[in-house]
Amino acid sequence: MERILERVVVPFAGRTGGAGGLTWGQQQVWSAMREIGSSLPIGGVVPVVDGRTVEDFAAELRYHTLRHPSIRTHLRPSPGGGWTQETFGAGEAVLHVLEAPDDPAAAAAGLADRWRDEPFDHEREWWLRMGVVCRSGAPTHVVAIMSHLAADLGGVQVMMRDLETRAEGPVVSPIEVWERQQEPSARRHTAAAMRHWETHLRAVPARRLPPPVDRGEPRYLRLVRPSPALYRGASAMAARLAADPAWVLLAAFAAAWDGVAGGPLVAEAIIGNRFRPGLADVVSPMTQNGLIVLDAAARDPQDLVARARTASMSASKHAYYDPAARLDLLARLPVELGVFYNDRRTGAAVADAPHTVTREPMRFFNEKLMVNLDDTGVVVEFDTRHIAEADVLRMLTAMEAFVLSTR
Repeated sequence: MERILERVVVPFAGRTGGAGGLTWGQQQVWSAMREIGSSLPIGGVVPVVDGRTVEDFAAELRYHTLRHPSIRTHLRPSPGGGWTQETFGAGEAVLHVLEAPDDPAAAAAGLADRWRDEPFDHEREWWLRMGVVCRSGAPTHVVAIMSHLAADLGGVQVMMRDLETRAEGPVVSPIEVWERQQEPSARRHTAAAMRHWETHLRAVPARRLPPPVDRGEPRYLRLVRPSPALYRGASAMAARLAADPAWVLLAAFAAAWDGVAGGPLVAEAIIGNRFRPGLADVVSPMTQNGLIVLDAAARDPQDLVARARTASMSASKHAYYDPAARLDLLARLPVELGVFYNDRRTGAAVADAPHTVTREPMRFFNEKLMVNLDDTGVVVEFDTRHIAEADVLRMLTAMEAFVLSTR
C-alpha cells in the first residue's frame, strides 16, 4: 500500500523578482487552457537507476526553481481584465515523497496521472510539481509534471541540459521577452505576419469541410499509429531529393488531405520560435500558430516537396505575432480553420513497431483535426462530426504511400 512519506520543503532565495504581462506564446497557451479546461501538462515518470537520494532530488528542485523564473511565478488578474505574471526571488517549493513498497512503478504512474488531471492553481501554486517514489526509503522513480504555461518541449530540453551541466549565469525571463514584445519592432513584425495571413486566407475557399454531422461515433477520438515506414520512407525520399524530411512529411500530409477532403491543405502549424535571436534558451512557451497553405492537386512528389519547403519556411517566418491581432483578423474574415499540424519529432532513432492503431476516446477536443508527428509515430486527434474515423485512417495510409511513391 502506497503512502505519503513526507512533503520536503525546499526553500529558495537569492534571485530577483518582477512583474509583467504574458508573452505571446503564453497568451496562446493560456487561451487554449481555459477553453479546454486543462493545464496542458507536460512531463512524466523517469526511473531512478543511479542511486540518487531524496536529498539529491530536493537539490534538483531547488536548482530548477532558482535557475528558471517561469517555475517561481504566479498569475495575477489585471484590474482592467486579462492577466499578468509575477516572478518571486524567494519562497518555498515542495518535493512530494511517496513510499510504495509493493509496486513503485504503478505508484509513480498513478501520481503522474493524478497530477496531469488536476489543473494547476496558477495564482497560488508554482508551475512545477515534482515527486519521488521510494521503496524502503530509496528512490525508484521521479515524477515531474509542469504546467504548459511554464514551458514547452524546447523549454524542458533547456532545463534538462542546464541541470546536467549545473549551468549558471544569466537567463532570459518570460517577463523580459514580454518587454521586448512591446517594442515598435515587435509591432511591425505582427503587422507583417497579419498581412501574410490575410493574403493567403482571402485566396482559399471559406469552407473546406462538409457541414458537421453526427456519425454515431464517439465525438472526440485519438488515433495512435506507430509508423516506422513513414519516417524511414520520408528520410529516404528526402535524401533522393536533397530535401529535409520535415518538408517530405508536410507534403505527404497535403497529398493525403487532398485525397480525403479535396482542395488545398489549409492548416495551422505549431511553430517553435526558438530560432529567433535571444529565444533559444528561454524556459517558457515559445510556440505559436503558423499558416500553411499547400495545394497538392496534380503535383508530382518532387514538386510538392519543393512547395512544402516554401510553405513551411513562410509559415515559420510569420508565426511570431501578438495573438490579439490574429483574433481580430479572423473575426473579420469568413474563414473556417481548425486543422492543425504539429511536427514535434526530436530526431530520435526510429524503432521498429507493428502498424497497429490504438483508438482512444477523448473527453474534449477544441479543434476539428490535429496531426501530431512524434518520434514513435503519428497521433491524430479529431472531432468525428467534422471528419470520419475511416477518413483519418485512409489519410494515415496515404501519407505512407506518398513517401514510398518514388522508390
